[in-house]
Amino acid sequence: MHYELITILGPTASGKTALAAHLCHRIGGEIISADSRMVYRGMTIGSGKDLNEYIVEGTSIPYHLIDIAEAGYRFNVYEFQCAFQNAYMNITARGKVPVMCGGTGLYIESVLKSYELGAVRFPDRRSLTIGVKIDRNLRREKITRRLKERLEHGMIEEVEELLRHLPPERLIRYGLEYKYVTLYLTGQLTYEEMFHLLEIAIHQFAKRQMTWFRGMEERRGLPIHWIDATLPMEEKIEQIIELWNAGE
Repeated sequence: MHYELITILGPTASGKTALAAHLCHRIGGEIISADSRMVYRGMTIGSGKDLNEYIVEGTSIPYHLIDIAEAGYRFNVYEFQCAFQNAYMNITARGKVPVMCGGTGLYIESVLKSYELGAVRFPDRRSLTIGVKIDRNLRREKITRRLKERLEHGMIEEVEELLRHLPPERLIRYGLEYKYVTLYLTGQLTYEEMFHLLEIAIHQFAKRQMTWFRGMEERRGLPIHWIDATLPMEEKIEQIIELWNAGE
């Protein structure tokens, strides 16, 4: 099988973005984001864009489908498919390797299973799909630490700025950070209540992500090669390259 695409998926806080960026640096790739909230401008900290992770050894790794829609807009799966295909063609036309990376299972599966939406069926893309596996306790620890860091480094101010342009109910619809920080800023939760409820919600979200990925693999026939998140970066990359070369 000749692979046309590498997909790196995993739950939140698994380190998939850093892995994708380092892989792209090694093989001459570009990242296509598969995250339902990273498409929105102005939603940077809460959506976890972590744009600093796209710089590897002083080199900026090109990325696509981040900051392509206005906050408040209802971006959908069909629009993601269209945007993905445009990015894919752009990347491959320049001889680069497309690396789809994200945690939104529906977006990822819509590409890998060629969902037919809007009377359009896009071509199948044969993907080497890598899952980043992380121990549940380690994942919980990383989620809590990361949440504290984001709250200390501007997430509340980011939501305040969004609320100057959007009604609270529009932000709440995006869930997780945007929901609970909005509830805090509108006086419906204390800071402590917001932190506690948001922490629980993110843990539950990570569990739902893993349930979706297991369904992709076990019930919908999409093979996923799982890699331990705690392995050294270079070892993870070598495993992926070996699998990629075996499929050429």
